[in-house]
Amino acid sequence: MEVYKSKKESYSAQLNTINKKYNSISFFRLLTIVLFLVSIYYYIQTSQAFLIVLGILFFGSFILLMRFHSKLSFQKQILIALIEINGNEISYLERKKIAFENGQEFNDFHHPYAYDLDIFGEHSLFQNLNRTATFIGKKTLAKQLLTLLPNDEILKNQKAIKELSKKLDWRQEFLAFAKISQDTKSSYETLLKWSKFQSTPLSKATVLISYISPILFFGVFITYLVTSKTVFVSYLAYLFVFNLAFMGRFLRRIQIEIANAENVDKIINQYSLLVEKIEKETFESQKLIDLQQKLTYKKENASVHLKQLAVLFSKMDSIGNFVTALVFNGTFLFNLHVLQSLIQWKKDHAEALEDWLEVIGEFEMLNSLGNLSYNNPEFTYPIINTNFEIDFSNLSHPLLNEKTRVGNEVSFHPQSFMILTGSNMSGKSTFLRSLGINMVLSGMGSAVCASSANVHPLPVLVSMRLSDSLSDSESYFFAEIKRLKQIMDELEDRPAFVLLDEILRGTNSDDKRNGTIEVVKKVIAKRAIGAIATHDIEVCLTTNDFPDTLINKCFEVEIHNDELHFDYKLRDGICKNRSATFLMKKMGVI
Repeated sequence: MEVYKSKKESYSAQLNTINKKYNSISFFRLLTIVLFLVSIYYYIQTSQAFLIVLGILFFGSFILLMRFHSKLSFQKQILIALIEINGNEISYLERKKIAFENGQEFNDFHHPYAYDLDIFGEHSLFQNLNRTATFIGKKTLAKQLLTLLPNDEILKNQKAIKELSKKLDWRQEFLAFAKISQDTKSSYETLLKWSKFQSTPLSKATVLISYISPILFFGVFITYLVTSKTVFVSYLAYLFVFNLAFMGRFLRRIQIEIANAENVDKIINQYSLLVEKIEKETFESQKLIDLQQKLTYKKENASVHLKQLAVLFSKMDSIGNFVTALVFNGTFLFNLHVLQSLIQWKKDHAEALEDWLEVIGEFEMLNSLGNLSYNNPEFTYPIINTNFEIDFSNLSHPLLNEKTRVGNEVSFHPQSFMILTGSNMSGKSTFLRSLGINMVLSGMGSAVCASSANVHPLPVLVSMRLSDSLSDSESYFFAEIKRLKQIMDELEDRPAFVLLDEILRGTNSDDKRNGTIEVVKKVIAKRAIGAIATHDIEVCLTTNDFPDTLINKCFEVEIHNDELHFDYKLRDGICKNRSATFLMKKMGVI
């Protein structure tokens, strides 16, 4: 946390310096334009040549100051973003607030674990991990949280995340560039839609006229300046009207080409800066090198192509300004030339555009996981195996307070399936979520909340917390049966890591007990690894029939000084203590 405080102070000091320069430049910029106007005024009054020279110098100074002012403005935006980034990390580590988007829009209630493990929503895994600022970054992180990677990709991700975790300055600057882009789902989808929209090239006749007509216009204009014959003014007027009429034929097409593209030029320019930041960095891990190489297209960096596209969209903005559009198109068919350039750019580069944006998304996703590793140096990267071995030492939930969370030793071999008992509030559900979350993190190449881990990455299938699907007119019980059917169907195709928490709560005790036992038998028959939490002791007796596969574990509760005490430590065997009766007596219920 100290490094974030130090950075915030440093960036705040830099911002104060920039603000002073910014204000000074603003004053001198105003002064030069005033002096320019004064010079022109006195030149008109006196016709003294040195005044026009002064005027030109003042106007040139104004242009230079404008550029410097624009550069300082950009630096201000970056510093403000960096201050916010470090402030957010401080607040997060102090557990005051989570100032990151929660990804609720990506929640999928039909996914095997998204809802049950709180992957999205307030205080979710996504919200705690999320250090993205573009839509493609959020989308990539969300997709990765729901997807199991092949083992070789997991190992590549681990190396990339380890490398990025050490590049704190680079990660924060990348995030700052992304933040000021103000990218949205709408702008991202508009750009992709534009790139995939088939634009018919302009005809040869149109291209020919687009060059000949402006050349004629300026040729006539120069002739008028040389001869001062008014007849050429009439020719200019005819050419001006012809150009506008000719341009009018393409107005609808231009509007279609740039539909919903407001401010897209600024966002594309920010994309180019993000891409340029990747292009200029030196990486060692193969994953990052491979991503970087995707940004070389037709022997040129993707950032160059994106900057060209940003300029073209910026130029096309002039079509919305009546006066500018009238003058520029009436003289040299400006927007028609821009349209031609846009169509050509699309033809040359559109196939690579989505890949470039996906590289940005991948880096934001990997940066988020790198940030998790940096903030939690005690986390470990699992050793990946293919022997169906899953072991965690000091396993805990990554979102719990590191000062109070309790770690546990967990091994799923030789016995591969755990029957877990314990009273309410003893930690069963949290333990199951700890297993699930850390298996998800293992499957994407992230560090996990354990001191050591040896994992065979498997699909995670969970039935822990289903909601009544009122929109589908089905009860909680039926939704749970559907989830269990989904789990069984998945296990037909391949082994998986299965977590079940008090299943079949919507039926009577005998039915629930018998159903739970049969579910356990079928799950282990399909080579599933995992755990089931239950309050039913008879379910635990199933271990007698399958001693090589099933094992009983429990969380106990103790009573000290007439108070319940939970230590949240996983133990061998079946839970013996009961807390419900004690609590009801203590609270006067019975």
